[in-house]
Amino acid sequence: MSGSTFLISTFLVAALGIPAVAQQEDQHAQHPQEGHAMEGPDHESMDHSGLNPAGRFLMLQSSGTALQPAAWPMPMLMNKAGGWNLLWMGQAFVVATQQSGPRGGDKVYSANWGMLGAVHTLGRGSIMLRSMVSLDPLTVTDRQYPLLFQTGESAFGRPIVDGQHPHELLMELSVQYARPIGERGMFNVYYAPAGDAALGPVAFPHRASAMELPQATLAHHWQDSTHIANNVLTAGVSWDKVRLEASGFRGKEPNENRWNIDMAAMDSWSSRLSVFPTKNWMAQVSGGRLKRPEEFHPDDVDRITASIHHIRPRTNGNYWATSLIWARNYKTVEQQATNAIVAESVVPVGRKNFVTGRFEWSQRDELFENDHRLAHEVEERTGKNAFNVSAFTAGYTRDVELVKNLQSGVGLNVSAYAIDSALKPYYGSRPWGVNVFIRFRLKPGE
Repeated sequence: MSGSTFLISTFLVAALGIPAVAQQEDQHAQHPQEGHAMEGPDHESMDHSGLNPAGRFLMLQSSGTALQPAAWPMPMLMNKAGGWNLLWMGQAFVVATQQSGPRGGDKVYSANWGMLGAVHTLGRGSIMLRSMVSLDPLTVTDRQYPLLFQTGESAFGRPIVDGQHPHELLMELSVQYARPIGERGMFNVYYAPAGDAALGPVAFPHRASAMELPQATLAHHWQDSTHIANNVLTAGVSWDKVRLEASGFRGKEPNENRWNIDMAAMDSWSSRLSVFPTKNWMAQVSGGRLKRPEEFHPDDVDRITASIHHIRPRTNGNYWATSLIWARNYKTVEQQATNAIVAESVVPVGRKNFVTGRFEWSQRDELFENDHRLAHEVEERTGKNAFNVSAFTAGYTRDVELVKNLQSGVGLNVSAYAIDSALKPYYGSRPWGVNVFIRFRLKPGE
């Protein structure tokens, strides 16, 4: 680990600890929500400090306006500042990764984020201000970390291949208003110079089933890449156990400058239908048109996603979380569609042990993006430019007491890949990847 990465990671851990220390005298929140938005908390330990139904609704959102099953005990801290209810969340991984083969690499990096929300009653409704920041631009050096078969966005003027880009410093900066409609409905409107459009499931950094996996999903640019979009406006209506949303936003992915907000006109749209049959289950289906999301491609992208999520709480305060996600991208210039599937789960064993699993299958169409002559040769020889790649990941995390007031743990995960035979000359016959990590997370007080 370089000196700068070590110092930045140390600073991040300290920063995560600040609200935890301040929170010791305050209550803590666990993510309750019944099957529809208008029902209140179902955990006796929950104290929303006088929030009205609209305020409780706003506090339940995980990524932009996206929701997870109500049974998830969201690791959220709450306190008050005057008439404002504050909520804090944060997570950081320090990771050593090794990827095999001619295209693999090794690196030590940190993937991290922290969030602060503030909710205030406004008439019959409530308003929420929320910011989410990441130190990824500093802790992920060279603008990417190694991840075999991953594509999307760019670094140093070239498309990223076999690597994952860092997040923006400002992952979200948003304001949202919610107001009840009758006794069973809720209307909300959300605006974010940088934020999450209503397209896809809760993004992988915040998804309950992915909380013990530091690396991104290979399907990120099919399923949830719009969790950092610009100039986002979303309106939604919830009624009983159903929610319908629509968004307008800038479709282009963030540029290589991870320190700014890439504001431009709204040129893309999406809509999402979410269903909450019980507090343990939720599902969503969504679709949209993205205007030229990738810098080096002239295509607009028509995206469709669908997902199912399940939470099974355990008596010791942990939870078993599972997600099944499918998405399809259609490129309008190439006139080609590709698909991606993710199935992932985290299973607690006792109070301090977590076993994780993730299966991924996707059709990879940008693996030779940095060598167009080779891409043409491969396409001529095979008759195709999208190749099936499957990834099987298994991992283990053990909670250990490293930093007071933080839920810290050490873990490891291993990925094995099954790939199209045409890719083996470039990736090896049996590509694999290993990640060893330390995890820090804000936790509610005891």
